[in-house]
Amino acid sequence: MLSFALPLATGMFALALLLNAWRLLRGPAMPDRILALDTLYVNSLALLILIGIRQDSTAYFEAALLISLLGFVSTVVLARFLARGDILR
Repeated sequence: MLSFALPLATGMFALALLLNAWRLLRGPAMPDRILALDTLYVNSLALLILIGIRQDSTAYFEAALLISLLGFVSTVVLARFLARGDILR
């Protein structure tokens, strides 16, 4: 069962990454693009974890942790910049 589920989930998340990249490039407004970027990093986390399970390697999990930290900070900074026009205020 796992031999069928992992490739299917990997393909679905790869498709989701492509759709998020399309929304990031063609988004009608800046909030749509920020949301697409946030969803893009969440889907990349899921894809990295699936690859780590498939390869039986912990390096992918560490990379996913690093991406999650950077993704959260970047989302907060972009939202603050969009709301206020400045990051530090």
